[in-house]
Amino acid sequence: MSIIVKPIAQSEKAHMLQERRNQYSFIVEDSANKIEIAKAVAEMYKVEVEAVNTMRYGGGKKKMKNTTKGISYERNKTYKKAIVTLAAGDEIDFYSAI
Repeated sequence: MSIIVKPIAQSEKAHMLQERRNQYSFIVEDSANKIEIAKAVAEMYKVEVEAVNTMRYGGGKKKMKNTTKGISYERNKTYKKAIVTLAAGDEIDFYSAI
């Protein structure tokens, strides 16, 4: 199973981080740690990884519904996001395979 689920290249903030700080964003498996993420990115894209920052999203209350059994809540899906800083001179081209 792959640690990296998908890259995040569509958002404005992700694009700004790529241009200014040489940082790339990925959605990764919830159980992956920083060392595993760094190894997976280095192997997949043939680059040198300097640092990895991770954060978790979702899981909070999203929507309240009134049902015959009472009030029920739906929760957001949880996911983990990693921002990977690459060494100077390295870059990832997500659109080369298109």
